Amino acid sequence: MALSGPRGETVLTQPVSTIRVGKGYLAALGFAQFGLFVALLSPVFVSMQLKAQQLAPDSPETLVGQVLPIGALGALIANPLIGALSDRTRTRWGRRRPYLVGGVVLLTVALGLVAAAPDQLTLTLAWLLAQVAANAVLATLIASFADNVPEVQRGRASSIIALAQNVAILAGLYLAVYLVGDLPLLFVLPGVLAVVLVLVYAAVARDELPAYELKKFTVVNLVSSFWTNPIKNPDFGLAWWSRFLITLGTFMFTTYRLLYMQRHLGIEDLGEATAAVAFGVLLYTIALLVSAAVSGWLSDRTGRRKVFVAGSTLVFAVGLVMLAHAETVTGFYVAEVVMGFAFGIYAAVDTALIVDVLPNADRPGKDLGVINIANALPQSLAPALALALLGIGSSTNDNYVVMLWGAGIVTVIGALVIIPIRRVR
Repeated sequence: MALSGPRGETVLTQPVSTIRVGKGYLAALGFAQFGLFVALLSPVFVSMQLKAQQLAPDSPETLVGQVLPIGALGALIANPLIGALSDRTRTRWGRRRPYLVGGVVLLTVALGLVAAAPDQLTLTLAWLLAQVAANAVLATLIASFADNVPEVQRGRASSIIALAQNVAILAGLYLAVYLVGDLPLLFVLPGVLAVVLVLVYAAVARDELPAYELKKFTVVNLVSSFWTNPIKNPDFGLAWWSRFLITLGTFMFTTYRLLYMQRHLGIEDLGEATAAVAFGVLLYTIALLVSAAVSGWLSDRTGRRKVFVAGSTLVFAVGLVMLAHAETVTGFYVAEVVMGFAFGIYAAVDTALIVDVLPNADRPGKDLGVINIANALPQSLAPALALALLGIGSSTNDNYVVMLWGAGIVTVIGALVIIPIRRVR
């Protein structure tokens, strides 16, 4: 619903969209997610491990376990803060666009600094900047999704986000295969792609300014950007913990995926190991595409979210345990297919579930920023927790059996947390 403003202009008064989005919007959303995640996750899954072997060839696991958590702390702060600030922003270009555009340009600059870093300190600071910039984009992109997509299309749109994110991981891995000898281009090229695709989304997406009166900006309001009361909003709190635990379990493995191939399965040649990981993720992504394409639509049709999210998470945990006991590359490939199929279902429906339980539909940036702490904080904790498990009974930090079992247990708990949610079926 809309009313005429003081100058006769039309202002949005209905914060929850009831207008169906078209194919153009959905395509732009998917491509923007793809571009952002190629730039953000390629370093997490591959490029940073290559950079670590360049700077610390004797102990790359240790460098990865020290650098990535610092960057994730930047994400932890930036995501809810920028989400809340975008809710309050009022410009002629909208409230989301300034952060989308400024953040993606800064991300590309930061990735160039990561590629050129001559030592661990410089690398850490550059990665911190990259995470802050990327999460400014992510916070406003997901808030824009909540602004634009009505409830009846959230499952489908959530599927598109899931597909885009995971195809982005695959694209980043294959870039690493072809650019393994050119780290500057491997880091910067995804950033340039992200700039182009996010600019397209910023031009396509609606970004009307809501008509509600803003509270005075205070330190208390700033601090509240990082908090949504789980006692008053128990479903939101349970969704937060589920996302946190599932992300933690996932990143415990994916952070060390390349090193798993080299240390656990014994493929020492860097090029061969990178190619094997890339093919495994190709299989993962194909399985994910199949399951995600159907599950989001099916969730919308049945009106059910929990069974998809909890069930798929349990299957993903089974895949992690399979990896723990894989002794061949073929075993790795089979586990990747199982995890890909499971994660496709999870990712296609979980975003829709979270948007369904938001406490304040008129201020999605703030609450989705709090949810995104559950994305960022595990990325900070997962490398260190996985490294501790890798060190159990191993002086060379390569006890992947214990680490993967630990990741599986964490993920199972994340599945169980979904069950008590009441506002969605």
